[in-house]
Amino acid sequence: MSYSITPESEENSYSQVDAARLEQLMRAKQAEQNIVLAVAAGLLASTAAAVVWAAVTYATGYQIGFMAIGVGFAVGYAVKALGKGMTPVFGVIGAVFALFGCVFGNFLTAFIALSQLEDSSVGVVLSAFLTTPALIIEIMTETFSPIDLLFYAIAVYEGFKLSFGGPSEEELAEIQKRPDTA
Repeated sequence: MSYSITPESEENSYSQVDAARLEQLMRAKQAEQNIVLAVAAGLLASTAAAVVWAAVTYATGYQIGFMAIGVGFAVGYAVKALGKGMTPVFGVIGAVFALFGCVFGNFLTAFIALSQLEDSSVGVVLSAFLTTPALIIEIMTETFSPIDLLFYAIAVYEGFKLSFGGPSEEELAEIQKRPDTA
């Protein structure tokens, strides 16, 4: 006796994937992969997401950790869309830039807060950061919260998982062997 998780009435009219067409599809998709575009997309998405994070924090007056999830999603989606990666290397790119986006978002938030606290212009605070790199570490240490690690981890996971993938369902459906109609 055998069991199937697909009811007979819902079974696909296709019997199996055509191996030759699958190989051809995979070669075509591998040729489309672009690490340079993946890195550029990751950098752009992480920077934009960090700016949005800082703007939301500035507008609301609250540091919202959930913004990290949005950073991971934005980075993963951008890396996959532009890099068209199918291997875990693209996931690593997504994870690294998701983490960068989270840390940069927290830095920009601290930068804005310090600028307001000191009642200084952005230029004065920026020059202080640029001339005293230890200040960056001090500010990041002071503003760090252990819950940040949870949100960073979620962002890194999303950045990794969303940055690469295989053929879509539609592409796989196109290369299915059709049953003989004879």
